[in-house]
Amino acid sequence: MKFNAIMKNAIAVAMLAGAAAAQAQVAVIVNPKSPTATMTADQVSGIFLGKSSTLPSGATAAAADLPEGAATRDLFYSKVTGKQAAQVKAAWSRIVFSGKGTPPKELASAADVKKFVAANPDAVGYIEKSAVDATVKVVLSVD
Repeated sequence: MKFNAIMKNAIAVAMLAGAAAAQAQVAVIVNPKSPTATMTADQVSGIFLGKSSTLPSGATAAAADLPEGAATRDLFYSKVTGKQAAQVKAAWSRIVFSGKGTPPKELASAADVKKFVAANPDAVGYIEKSAVDATVKVVLSVD
């Protein structure tokens, strides 16, 4: 009987966590001084998957990534690129091995991504929309 109560609680917690993740919004951000005003999901995907290295303004992008396993990272890649974490890692492994690119700079937290983007005029990154403030500019919102 105790096992059933534990399972019910575990299922309830999982459902709540899933609902919270489903409500999370991701904001793709650039430096406020960047001439880039908006980006499409395809443009962002191109940068974060190594297919492009430039922002729409023509500047070479300095991409900032959250660490592997971060829920926001998984949501970002799933929604923007249509790929799961393992697929992204495999794609970058091929690109790096062939010498055709360098993956986005992996930073420890959303605060670090925001700080990096705020300090670099050609930077692009992503964070939870709720963490956006005046130090960065949103160019794409992902639900």
